[in-house]
Amino acid sequence: MSPEITVMGGELGNVFWDLPPWIVYTPGYDLGCTIYVANPTDTEKEYTLMSRLSSNGTVISDEAVKVFGFAWFKVAPNDFIRLRGALRSNESDVVLSVLLVERETEQIADSVSTSLVAPTVSALPPTWPGAPGATGTTGFDWSSMLAMMVPIIMLGVVASAMKPAQEKEEVLPPVREERKLLPPGRYE
Repeated sequence: MSPEITVMGGELGNVFWDLPPWIVYTPGYDLGCTIYVANPTDTEKEYTLMSRLSSNGTVISDEAVKVFGFAWFKVAPNDFIRLRGALRSNESDVVLSVLLVERETEQIADSVSTSLVAPTVSALPPTWPGAPGATGTTGFDWSSMLAMMVPIIMLGVVASAMKPAQEKEEVLPPVREERKLLPPGRYE
């Protein structure tokens, strides 16, 4: 007997969103997102969403996310709802998590997280080699950038060399038209 593979792990409910695992975030601005809450059970469930900010495992803040003005909302059996909105934080370089809490058991059914990274001069994720703060690196390695660009440049050179030569248009001298004189007018 093979083990059963499940895409979503929560038995009481599932939450997921459209945010990437990390995002460059400036504190105080709205972070627009779509949150999906799914009820995989055969009975209607009531849920609440909790927004949590943490840094290095320490919880900075924990608060309820209002859905249509209420802390608790219902999801029909074997159904899901889509919630569009925005979250805002006064912190950066933290982990933003949204926790799905099921009302009957008051357990965290599922959660999603993303790292809110402070804006820097580098557009690289914080864990990539060469990124500011990455351990064991001394700066950006420009040779890797050059190695990526050389094949593209070579492709452009080969493509332009393979273009058929444009045929030159034959330039003819202008045609001289013979001028015809009009007959004199009536009043001349």
